[in-house]
Amino acid sequence: MRRIRQITWTTTALAVMAAALLSAQQALTPADMQRRHDLEAKLHNIAVVERRVMLPMKDGVRLSTDIYRPKNASGKVPIIFVKTPYNMNFWDVRNGAPADMSRIIEAIEKGYAYVGQNERGHFYSEGHYDILGAPITDGYETIDYLTKQPWSNGKVGTTGCSSTAEWQPAVASLGHPGFAAMNVQGFGAGVGKVGPYWEQGNWYRGGAMQMLFITWIYGEQNQVRPMFPPNTPREDLIAAGRLFDLAPRMPPVDWDKALWHLPTMDIIKKVNGPKGIFADRMPVESGGAMQQREPSSDAWRKGGLWHDDMPLNLPGLWFMSWYDVSVGPNIEMFNHVRRTARAPFKDQQYMVIAPVAHCAFTRATDNTIVGERNMGDARLDYNEIMYGFFDKFLKGDANGRIGKLAKVTYYTMGSNQWQTSDVWPPANAQPMTFHLSSGGRANSLTGDGRLTLAPPETDTPDAFTYDPMNPVMSYGGNVCCTGNAITAGSFDQRKMESRHDILVYTTEPFKDGLELTGSIVPTLYVSSDAKDTDFTVKVLDVYPDGRAFNLDESIQRMRYREGYDKKVWMEKERVYKVSLQPLTTSNYFAPGHRLRIEVSSSNFPRFDRNLNTGGNNYDESKGVVAHNKVHHSRQYPSSLTISVVPRSAQASAR
Repeated sequence: MRRIRQITWTTTALAVMAAALLSAQQALTPADMQRRHDLEAKLHNIAVVERRVMLPMKDGVRLSTDIYRPKNASGKVPIIFVKTPYNMNFWDVRNGAPADMSRIIEAIEKGYAYVGQNERGHFYSEGHYDILGAPITDGYETIDYLTKQPWSNGKVGTTGCSSTAEWQPAVASLGHPGFAAMNVQGFGAGVGKVGPYWEQGNWYRGGAMQMLFITWIYGEQNQVRPMFPPNTPREDLIAAGRLFDLAPRMPPVDWDKALWHLPTMDIIKKVNGPKGIFADRMPVESGGAMQQREPSSDAWRKGGLWHDDMPLNLPGLWFMSWYDVSVGPNIEMFNHVRRTARAPFKDQQYMVIAPVAHCAFTRATDNTIVGERNMGDARLDYNEIMYGFFDKFLKGDANGRIGKLAKVTYYTMGSNQWQTSDVWPPANAQPMTFHLSSGGRANSLTGDGRLTLAPPETDTPDAFTYDPMNPVMSYGGNVCCTGNAITAGSFDQRKMESRHDILVYTTEPFKDGLELTGSIVPTLYVSSDAKDTDFTVKVLDVYPDGRAFNLDESIQRMRYREGYDKKVWMEKERVYKVSLQPLTTSNYFAPGHRLRIEVSSSNFPRFDRNLNTGGNNYDESKGVVAHNKVHHSRQYPSSLTISVVPRSAQASAR
C-alpha cells in the first residue's frame, strides 16, 4: 500500500509558516475585517460552534469535522451533514475574506445542526485520499457518531453538489438507521454501473475515457502535504486555521494544450503534477503484468462508487441538469431506486432536472443563458424544496412543500417551461424513429444527409477519415471540470459542421412542433479498416435561421460493442450494428425547427482519442488513421429513436 509522503510540522515550523502567511491577512480591507467579524458574531450568537473536531475512524485516521448546532434549541435536533474534499476553512486565507457562512446560518435558523467534514487526505483530515472519500465506512462511522450525540434526534440528512454529493449513495447503501434522507446534486461521478451505463464514476462513456478526471485530479490528489502531529490540541488547530488552510497551491495549467500529450497516462506527469490516484486508475497489475483497467474491472468496487446491486432504502431528493456530464446515468439511477427500494422508500424519491451546467442550479436567472442558448426563466427555489424535504423526513413535518412536489420536475428547453410528471419518461411518451439517409455524401453541413421516417432501399454508405492527430474538437456539451479546455453548455455547432469528418443528418422542418422528452437511442451500422475505432453521436435542435444547438452527445468504443466485460476487435470492412448508450433530454422543437444528428469518430478532449491500433490507448504515443463508414438501408437501418410527448394546443403555442 502506498504511503503518503507527509511533512510533520513542528511548533517552530508552524510559527514560521504562520508569520509568512499573516501578511496576507494584513492586506484585508476594513470592510473585509468587519464582514468577518459580523459573520462570526452572528454564528456564535445562534449556534454552539465546535471546529476542528478530529473525529477518529476505526482504523485510527482522524477526520477534521466542524459541528454547529442551535444554541437555544427546545429539544433534540436533526443534522444536515456535508462531507467534502473541498476547502471548508472559515477563514479562507487565499481569498482574504471569510468563506460564505450563509448555508450554515440558514440551517441553524431552521432548527438543524450543520456538520461539515473534510474527506481523508484533504486539508486537516488525516489519511490517504481516494475519490469519494473512500472507504465508505468513514461516512457510516461519522453518521453513527453524530446520531449518538445527546443533542441529536437520531436523524441525519446529507446534501451537496458534485464531490460533496457523490459519496452519499454508497454510504447510504450500508443502511445506517440514522441516515434518514439524502439530497444528491450533480452526482454522476458517484455512479459505477447502473442499467446499461458502465461509466465507473464518469471515468468512461461507451468504453472511452472521459478526460475530465485528468484536470480535476491534478488539484485533488494531495498525496504530498504537511500534517500536524496527532497530539496537536484542537485549540491550536483552530488557531492555525486563521493563518493558513493547507490548500495546495497548484501551478496553473493550460489544459487546452496539455490534454494533447501522449501517452495519456503521462499527462499529469507532463504538467509536473503530483503522483497519486490518477495513475492507479490507468494500468492495473494482473498476474505480475500491467494491464488496462477495464470498465468492468473489480477494482472499481474497492472505492466509494455506488453500483446497482447495492440497496438504497431511504428518501432521496435528486437534482440534475441537462448540461451536466452524466444526466443519463443519473436518471437511470433514480428510476432504478424507484423500482427496487423497499416500501415506503420507493415512493419517497423526487427528481428535479434543470437546463443548466454542472452544479449551476442556483445561478439560473430570469434570462438564463447556457453556453449561447437562451433558456428563459429557469429559476427554482431549491433551498425551499430541500428544506421541505428535510422537514418531512428529518423532523416528521407532514404538511411541508415536499408533499406537494411532483415525483419528477423537469425543464423543457425550447418552450422554456417547467413541467411535472409522476414518472420518467412521462407516461404518455411514445417512441418515434428517424432513419439516416443520404446519397453517400453526408459529410459536413453542406452534404446530403437526411433523417427520414423510412430507411432508404439501398445502401450508399457515408465514408470519412478519422485521424487521431486531427480529431473533432469538443465544442460545448454536457461536461464539467475540464479547466479551460471545454466550456459546458449549448453552442451553435455550424462551425464544427464544416468539417468533412462529421456526418450531418437533418429532418425536414417540423410543421406542428415536436416535444422530445426522454431517452434517445442511436443505432448505427458501421464499418472500418481499423481494428478498433470510436463512433460519436451528437443530437441537436436546428433553428429556422440555421443555428444548431447541441442537446446531448455520446460515444462508443467499438472494442466494447458486445459488452464492457470483453473486447472484440473489428474485421476490416465488415459491417457491425452498434447501439450507443441512451442519451436523454427534454426539448421542444417549435414549428420550423429541425432535429439533427452528427456522427463522427472523436469528440476531444471530452473523450480520449482512440488511436485505432487495438492497443491499450493509455500508454501509446502514435496512432493510425481509420477510414470509417456509416451504412443506411433496409438491410442496415441506422436510426435515431426518440421519445415524443404529445402536447396540447395551448402548450404547443407557447
